[in-house]
Amino acid sequence: MKKILSLLLAMTMVMGLAACGGQETPEETNTTPAESPAESPAESPEEGGSTGDYGDFAGSLIEEGKLIMVTNASFPPYEMTDDDNNVIGIDPEIAQAIADKLGLELVIDNIDFDAALLAVQEGRADVMLAGMSYSEERDLVMDFSDTYATGYQVIIVREGDTSIAGGNDDYMLVDAEGNVIEDVQIGVQRGTTGELYCQDAYGVDHVTSLDNGSVAVQALINGQVDCVVIDIGPAQEYVAANPGLEIVEGAYTIEDYCVGVDEGNTALLEAVNKALNEMIEDGTVQEIMDQYIGG
Repeated sequence: MKKILSLLLAMTMVMGLAACGGQETPEETNTTPAESPAESPAESPEEGGSTGDYGDFAGSLIEEGKLIMVTNASFPPYEMTDDDNNVIGIDPEIAQAIADKLGLELVIDNIDFDAALLAVQEGRADVMLAGMSYSEERDLVMDFSDTYATGYQVIIVREGDTSIAGGNDDYMLVDAEGNVIEDVQIGVQRGTTGELYCQDAYGVDHVTSLDNGSVAVQALINGQVDCVVIDIGPAQEYVAANPGLEIVEGAYTIEDYCVGVDEGNTALLEAVNKALNEMIEDGTVQEIMDQYIGG
């Protein structure tokens, strides 16, 4: 049985980063410029993104002077929508700070998660920030920045269901004695690494892929699936909002969150990495995290 205890859920990565939160996916696509953080980081280079300390990446942008970010705003506190349907959260603020450093206007497109992955690959977005974790499969078609946070995927079950006690190193679900559970139906959000892990472990017939975490949780409540595998942040919110659910102790997976760019877009990736690492070193990323997570 996986030797990861519940204290991992309280761990933070380098610079003390961690994930939490959760809410439903908005049904419509929303395109909004992100609001600037309360304190702007460092001085921006000359407008247009072609000079300064970040290299000549202007030709790597889809639209001159703009950094087009794609996300799926169903992953609080990393991305969510406010009462006016504007995309807010940790990732939009980090993206805004990166855009400020690069002298660019940030534009955010809020779409489904799997569509967001395709948008970067097909040249319809410059970057993807969506609580997105690195995986070997994604690395075949995208390039990834250095990590800026660590995420933990967990298992949600109906309260009182002790048949599922965690997962093992092969991403199989196990009972309290560590025995692999063979006959199970797992709910996941389509396009996520949770879907990949569960399908690799059990095959597609034992995995129900749904449009977002909220729908997956509803399927659990309705008895259509036996559990839901999802990141700890939204998991906590879904459980808090839906009496009768609980999170199984321990982490199912531990993953690094990164910025995604199109495969081979080296100039933009290097600029993003430089800006991102400056923000980690000077505490900007931690300050943004603290606004939403509280240290």
